[in-house]
Formats: sequence, structure tokens, C-alpha cells
Amino acid sequence: MDILLQQIINGLVLGSMYALVALGYTMVYGIINLINFAHGEVLMIGALTSWTIVGLIQESMPGTPGWMILLIAMLVACVVAAVLNFSIEKIAYRPLRNSPRLAPLITAIGMSILLQTLAMIIWKPNYKSYPTLLAAEPFQVAGAVITVTQVMVLGVTAICLSILLYVVHRTRLGRAMRATAENPSVASLMGVKPDTVISATFIIGAVLAAVAGVMFAANYGTVQHTMGFLPGLKAFTAAVLGGIGNLGGAVVGGLLLGLIESIGSGYLGVLTGGVLGSHYTDILGFLVLVLILILRPSGLLGERVADRA
Repeated sequence: MDILLQQIINGLVLGSMYALVALGYTMVYGIINLINFAHGEVLMIGALTSWTIVGLIQESMPGTPGWMILLIAMLVACVVAAVLNFSIEKIAYRPLRNSPRLAPLITAIGMSILLQTLAMIIWKPNYKSYPTLLAAEPFQVAGAVITVTQVMVLGVTAICLSILLYVVHRTRLGRAMRATAENPSVASLMGVKPDTVISATFIIGAVLAAVAGVMFAANYGTVQHTMGFLPGLKAFTAAVLGGIGNLGGAVVGGLLLGLIESIGSGYLGVLTGGVLGSHYTDILGFLVLVLILILRPSGLLGERVADRA
């Protein structure tokens, strides 16, 4: 029972981060029907930016509380990621908006490779240790162990999701986003500016990806220029699992994928005496993607995005 509870905690932490990134995928797809495969690299840029800021603050202002350093680094990472994603949309995707779907897809993959290469040049290819900024001493919960960083991950994720749902369902920007998702031509006749809405969507997705990147770095303790590739693919899997184009589906898909990977790898390790375990986590995630695409291509919660006129 202790093993199950521990894996559930680990799965919820991992799934929370997947959910934040998956929301970026599903928001962009819901509005312009584009899979932004450079989204994982936005996460990576956010994590590496925060690593740089943490180092600068620790050098210039020693004695600053760890939580304050982490907060400042996260805010700066969000700004950098937002500017980056805004620029990507304006330069790489907007000119191809009316092109065949294959063109922006190839562009997104190329942008992913470009960002990885630029990050490798700027930050060098070696793995970097991310400082432990919060209390490292874990505490017990019904026999399972949870750290302060993991509690922070769960709390920040809940806050971000609440703010996003409020923005989408209770604000003018949210109404404009939903109208643009339904039909951008009709929305423009009603006074909505689709280009502005699309740019805002990319910015919001980038902020969520940057927050997830900082939490990945803080939770696992390392950063590197390829760190966004696999979480990006997993988050895409989570978006498809829940129903891409559906905000609730992205959250459900992310949490489910995290739980499936964590519980599956944990029990594989126990049942096989360590022969199978954490090294096979990725197999479980992508096996879920294959099964969902075969059995229910629209995802668990379906797709609420209307066909374009």
C-alpha cells in the first residue's frame, strides 16, 4: 500500500507538469489547428533561463531566501518564454496560416531543432545541476514521502489551472478565444481580432510551459538543452489522451499519463526485481498514445472544437 501511495504522489506531480504543457498544445490546436512541436523547447528555454537567473542572484545577492530566488527566476523565465513564443508565432507560423497543414507542421519541427541548437550554443551541451532552493528534508504522508518541491509543484499547478480556466471562461479575452476557435472569420466580423487572440494564446501557452520547465528543473535537479523534447512529446500524448482542443481533457490526460507512468514503472520494478522499472516509463506513455489513437482517436473527453466553415 505504501508503494501505491508513493507512486500516486509521484504520478500526480509528474502529471501536473504534463498538464501545464499539454494546455499549451491544446489551446493552440483549438484555435488554429496547429500542433506546435516547438512547445517542448519553450519549456527548455524557460528552465535554462531560470537556471541562469538563479546563478546570478546567488552570486550577486547571497543570503536571498530560496523561495524568493525561485519566484524571481520563474517570473523572468515566463517573460522570456512569452517573448520567444510570440516571436515564433509571428515569424514562423503566421505567414503559413493559410498554407497546407503540412507546411506549418514541418516548420514547427524545424523550429524545435533550431531552438535546441541555439540553446546548446548559448548554454553549452553539458548537464547542469539545478540548485536546491527549497527545504530538502522530506516529510511522511501515510507512509509515503513527499518533498517541499513536490508540494510546490502541485500547488503552483493548481493555481495556474484555476487562473487559466477563469481567463478562458470569465473574461473578454477568453470569449474572444472561444469565438476564434469556432470560426475566426465570423469572430472578426463581431469585432474580434484573430491575430491578437492567437498571439495571446501563444503567450499564455509559453507562460505555462515556462512554469512547467522551472518545476521540472527544481524537481529533478538538472537542466540541459534537450530536456524539453521528451516532456513535449509526453504532453502532446496527454493532450491526445484527454481530447486535443479540450482544456479539461488536457488536464485529465496529463494527470492520467503521469499516474500510468509512475504506477506502471513502480510496479514493474517491484514485480521484476528491478529488471524492468523507471527505464521503461517512456514505453508506457507512448503505448497509451498508440492505444488511444486506435481505440478512441478523439480522446477520452472528445473534441469540442467545431469544424471550420
